[in-house]
This record gives sequence, structure tokens and C-alpha cells, in this order.
Amino acid sequence: MPLTLPRLYAILDIDLLFSRQLQPLDVLDAWLGCGVRLVQLRAKSLTMGPMLDVTESALSRAAAAGARLFVNDRADVARLAGASGVHLGQSDVTPDEARKILRAEQLIGLSTHNLGQVRAAVDARTADYVAIGPVSVTSTKAQPDPVVGFAGVHDASSLTKSAGMPLVAIGGITLESAPQVIASGADSVAVISDLLNDDWRTRAAVYLRALH
Repeated sequence: MPLTLPRLYAILDIDLLFSRQLQPLDVLDAWLGCGVRLVQLRAKSLTMGPMLDVTESALSRAAAAGARLFVNDRADVARLAGASGVHLGQSDVTPDEARKILRAEQLIGLSTHNLGQVRAAVDARTADYVAIGPVSVTSTKAQPDPVVGFAGVHDASSLTKSAGMPLVAIGGITLESAPQVIASGADSVAVISDLLNDDWRTRAAVYLRALH
């Protein structure tokens, strides 16, 4: 059965939240209460122990809400915590390598930044979904890849749809641009910093209404 992803993919970036003096689990609880059902936990600065602790706490909340939770980069943490899966970048372990670590039912997402990488991911069929970005200029990465724009999302979707793989768009997405990103062919939009704008307690609900 083909994988189906919700329209909103909320990225819980621990370092960003700490920089804004927000508690990650408080933010996660608010998102889940708003109806978010797909979350990625990103914690670049945490070592294994603290990373596993926060993942297990986040996972228990996500599971109670019926939400999927992916772990960024760390297949080992995803395996130990029992997360829905892992999301990998181009410089992380390969999907083939991650598959050796994960349980059979756990999923793999793969970031791509151009059509060549999308085509390679589609041809390999080792990931369960593909992410393309950045769609727009983003502030959450120190050295972002070139912007792909709506046209890049559209072109990527022509490749992923033919393979039956969901496409996630990420990078610089805002409440205003999110519907157009979906209209360009993305199945889901991954949002980081814009989910913390205005009232972060209800911002996710506003997104979900806009993407309905």
C-alpha cells in the first residue's frame, strides 16, 4: 500500500527551540493538540543519551495522538526509540546503510536538492519518501543549497509521482506560500521556523486550515 503523508510535516528543531527559550515537549504537545500528525525531531547538538531521552519522550506523546515521528539523521536513535523512521540528508548514512540498522517496519525519508538527486532516489527505491528543497530562502541552515522554487517542486513531483513516492517540500516555506507549494505538486510541506511565528500554540492549526 503506498505511503500517504499528511499535508503538514512539523519539524521540531531542538536547537532552534532552545534559542527561543521554548521547551520542545511543550511545543510538541501544542502541535499534536492542533492536529499535527507528522513530526520530525531534529537535534543536531545533542549527544546519544540526551537525544534518546527526548526522542522517547516525544514518541510517547506522538503515539498517544496517533502521529508519526521521524528522527533526523540518527538511524540508531530511531531504532532504539522505536520511532516511525529516520530522515536522512545527502551527507548522512545512505538509505541502504540505514536499512541495516532499522527495524523492518520503520520508514526512511531522504532529502534531495536537485532533480538529479530526486531521480537517483526514485531509481534506487531505497527511501519511502523524498524531500526537495529549499523551496525558498531559509534561515535554519548555515549553508543552504540553492533554492529550487515552485518550479523545482513541480519537476520533482513528476518523478516521484510516477514512482508512487510521496514528495515533501521543505525550506523557507511560510503560511502564505504553503498552499502554492502543495499546488505545485508536493504531498506535504515541512515547516520549521514559521510554525513558531505569532502564537506558536495555535500556529499549526492555522496551517492545517490553510492546507485542508
